[in-house]
Amino acid sequence: MSVEDQGATIWLTGLPSAGKTTIAAELAGRLRAEGHRVEILDGDEIREFLSAGLGFGREDRHTNVTRIGFVAELLASNGVKALVPVIAPYADSREAVRKRHQAASTAYVEVHVATPVEVCSVRDVKGLYAKQAAGEISGLTGVDDPYEAPESPDLRIESHTQTVRESAAALHALLTERGLA
Repeated sequence: MSVEDQGATIWLTGLPSAGKTTIAAELAGRLRAEGHRVEILDGDEIREFLSAGLGFGREDRHTNVTRIGFVAELLASNGVKALVPVIAPYADSREAVRKRHQAASTAYVEVHVATPVEVCSVRDVKGLYAKQAAGEISGLTGVDDPYEAPESPDLRIESHTQTVRESAAALHALLTERGLA
């Protein structure tokens, strides 16, 4: 099996506006240019099409993450690089996804996009931090809802200290080191 045919799930976890989706898109372009099959499982799209009706309480968040993990493992076990830029705020949910991959002998890489909340709130890509500050929403991960940062991710990216291209390159280097790129 060539490296291009080797599937894997690459889960990018971090706060809202940390840079997860931006880094995933940059990495996807690079991997596709090398001949890999790549899918990005964007959290917002999953919420709309696969997890419609779920709320943002702990149990619903867990259900959402495990559903995404199931789809990612399915893709990865069929030779796709599944890039998953999804917050996944709870360690036990991420661990359940990792265990699913281990049980299926499917490659799994956890990346913590470790951008401080102060930087994320300035970026505020979707206006969530402003809405939370104005009292329009509650339960914002990392502000008034928990985010359990990974204790030992496969890679920690500090997106606020480097460019998107540098962040994607660091992740690509790890995938190359593991025989996945």
